[in-house]
Amino acid sequence: MLPRTIRLDPSDTVVFAHAAEPGEWAVTGTFLFADRDPESLGRKEQVAFRSGFLGIDSFGYSTLVAVQKASAAERDAATAQLARQLVDKLGAPDERIAWPAAEEEIAYAAELCRGHAVNTLIALHRAREEGGAIRERFRTLKPRDETAFSAGYLQGHDKAFFIVESEDAEDGHAVDLLALRGGRSG
Repeated sequence: MLPRTIRLDPSDTVVFAHAAEPGEWAVTGTFLFADRDPESLGRKEQVAFRSGFLGIDSFGYSTLVAVQKASAAERDAATAQLARQLVDKLGAPDERIAWPAAEEEIAYAAELCRGHAVNTLIALHRAREEGGAIRERFRTLKPRDETAFSAGYLQGHDKAFFIVESEDAEDGHAVDLLALRGGRSG
């Protein structure tokens, strides 16, 4: 079993500077923040630090991952892709040197999935503790047999909310967010 990114609504594309595509194998990605000063992180990087899993194909973030079966060949391919990304994105000297680090991250991701049923959703919360150590906490959301919306792509999970786009601002549903918070519109 390995975690795979999932997108239940478009929020990841808004909250992260770069959102992972749905269906990518994922790792926690905590190593990206190990030597970074929390004060140096921009707003979207802070969100990624607090709650983002790292999609290994895009090096983008996902709020949730789903536990999925992975064959030995898929696990090896995921390890190879992560090793390539460590070279391309983080400057590792070559894939041979990056392989053990990638293998360790994939093993940790597999351990995170151990004991969970297929399609169990996992959410992550990271925090920096006093002394600088990063602490990860995980919670799971288990799928239900039936959902209120019966949408197959939800894989047994309902959306927390819906985003409805309107083409026509004159339909009486236009909202001025600045006016609501007491700011000026215009």
